[in-house]
Amino acid sequence: MHILMATSEAVPFAKTGGLADVCGALPVELRRLGHQVSLIMPAYRHIHASGQRIHPTDVRFSIPIGNKTVTGGLLQSTLPDSDVPVYFVSQDEYFDRAELYREDGVDYIDNSERFVFFCRAVIEAIELLDLEVDVLHANDWPTGLIPAYLKTEYAGVPPYEQIASLLTIHNLAYQGQFWHWDMLLTGLDWKYFNWHQMEFYGNLNLMKTGIVFADAITTVSPQYAEEIQSAPLGCGLEGVLQSRRDVLSGVINGVDYRVWDPSVDSHIAAQFSPETVGEGKPACKTALQQTLGLPTVADVPLIGFIGRLADQKGLDLIVGMIHHWPASQPAQFALLGTGDPHYHETLTRLAAEQPERIAVRLEFSNALAHQMEAGLDMFLMPSRYEPCGLNQLYSLRYGTVPIVHATGGLLDTVTNSTEETLADGTATGFQIFDYSVNALDEATQRACALYHQPSRWRALMETGMKQDWSWARSAAQYASLYERIAARRRQQTIGSRR
Repeated sequence: MHILMATSEAVPFAKTGGLADVCGALPVELRRLGHQVSLIMPAYRHIHASGQRIHPTDVRFSIPIGNKTVTGGLLQSTLPDSDVPVYFVSQDEYFDRAELYREDGVDYIDNSERFVFFCRAVIEAIELLDLEVDVLHANDWPTGLIPAYLKTEYAGVPPYEQIASLLTIHNLAYQGQFWHWDMLLTGLDWKYFNWHQMEFYGNLNLMKTGIVFADAITTVSPQYAEEIQSAPLGCGLEGVLQSRRDVLSGVINGVDYRVWDPSVDSHIAAQFSPETVGEGKPACKTALQQTLGLPTVADVPLIGFIGRLADQKGLDLIVGMIHHWPASQPAQFALLGTGDPHYHETLTRLAAEQPERIAVRLEFSNALAHQMEAGLDMFLMPSRYEPCGLNQLYSLRYGTVPIVHATGGLLDTVTNSTEETLADGTATGFQIFDYSVNALDEATQRACALYHQPSRWRALMETGMKQDWSWARSAAQYASLYERIAARRRQQTIGSRR
């Protein structure tokens, strides 16, 4: 099969979130399974800092955007350590900018026009590059128009008529909503601007468009696929998702164990495996304490957080718990990330008041993130909602026991520690089922109590470390889905010709 993956970002070329990690890793794993895979994304200014060689092609195209025609072209590269081709849609007025979607906290005013152009360019590139595509895999709202074009303007047109479309929803909170007159930019007939298809409370909604027109829809975890079919996580689209539940499924994101594995990690003080975690992890913990300026004590749990400092990530619970943590229960806390100014101020103050107990780094450091995953004893991830999540998967691999809110991918990937699951060797972490400071405090206290039972804690760590959340696992599920929707699309095409 030939899969063309369309995305607005992919590592190492451009990234704002987990979407980039998926689109940088999944194509490589699909290629290893024997599929032809190509990736296409905008030619942002950022791509030239990726370290990958990027070269021009002779492909040029003219795209109708409203009442004007915009020209563009394609650049080409490959994903690292692979032969997977990456095509970049080049149009400097749209994409040669300081950031991907917004600048100084404000969305680019022409985002609708930019991604209408991108979606049309993806369609044009298929024929111009002579790609024999079986499945076009779109990702999030910036690619939401692609399934619509395939089902409308390109319906019955070779080579497009047999292309099946898949839309993956990475985060439904971001939907690509624009004023209704932007419908003119799409070139699609106004008849599609209705509440069943592209219209959403008077606006054009590109995520809804993709959901309605795609042959199949996935999210990044089975639990999130269920949650978005009702309020509040449906974000207003729960009705349309319910109407398409027969083609909606969830596939857990994978982890690149070439990068996130303590047995090969070059960022950490001592490499270790499940068999050597008892020696390697304490060395990493001591090194982390020294780096963060915390007392180097071995028998006090070191509890941490890495990520965006925002309510969605559960920072209100984490800060509340730290505020009320009893002095009689020794523990150290380490937090790494940036986000809301309110949390910057609060955490800075807490660290200044209790420097022997709390360390805060208001930055993003890839090296320190690896060192924290290796050196922490527990990882806090009480997100309000979490489509999939990656840090809990990293933590499992590094023997850092995750404490999570039972939502989305966190519920799917972390098995709660109870007397039963600890006894049968299936426990991997701790879950809270009530989004509250008290619930997080209680779960963390339970974790600390188990931490002081070394043999049981070691068993818990080893169980988590042996879990397989690799991209190979996820890619096999996607490949199976591609086969099904491509076969269904071929049958529909044959039927329409009779």
